[in-house]
Amino acid sequence: MSSIAYFATGCFWGAERRFWQMDGVKETSVGYMGGSRANPSYEQVCTGVTGHAEMVKLVFDESKVSYQRLLEEFWTMHDPTSLNQQGGDIGSQYRSSIYTTTPEQYVTAVNSRNVYQSVLTAAGLNEIVTEIISAQGVEYFLAEDYHQKYLQKNPNGYDCHSSTGVAYPVEGANL
Repeated sequence: MSSIAYFATGCFWGAERRFWQMDGVKETSVGYMGGSRANPSYEQVCTGVTGHAEMVKLVFDESKVSYQRLLEEFWTMHDPTSLNQQGGDIGSQYRSSIYTTTPEQYVTAVNSRNVYQSVLTAAGLNEIVTEIISAQGVEYFLAEDYHQKYLQKNPNGYDCHSSTGVAYPVEGANL
C-alpha cells in the first residue's frame, strides 16, 4: 500500500536524496507548502514573503518502510532545534516541518518528536521547533524542474544539512 509523507528539513535537495535512497520510498519530488501564494516560484519563496517551506514529498510503500522509520531519518538529517535556519541557509523557507496526511501519521510524528526530544535534552541541546501540522487543505506546489532530483543531476551540488549529531534511539521505535 502506498502512502504519502511531507517533510521540510531546510534545503530540499539533500533531503530528497536521503529519502530517495531509502528502500521502500517509491517516488520523491520537491516543492513548496505552507504559504499564502498559489504556484510560487523559487525566487518568490526565497524572499520569505510567500510563507512557504521547501518541502520533500514522498510516496512510500508501507510494507517496506514504516512512517516511523521515515521520521527517524527526518529527525537525524537536520537540526530540528534551529528555528528557520539550517547551517548557512537562513529564512522561513528553511524551517523544520512535518505535514501529516492521516491522523495516525500525526500521532506517530508527535510521539517520535517527544522521543527524540528526550535524547536531545539528555545531550544538553535545545527544544525542537519543528512544526507538525495536518496537510489537509494545504496545497503542495511542485518546484521547478531543475530542482527535481537536483543532486542526481549535479552529484557534487550543494547539500546543506546541519545535524545535531544525536542518533534517534533504537528503543524509541517501540515506544
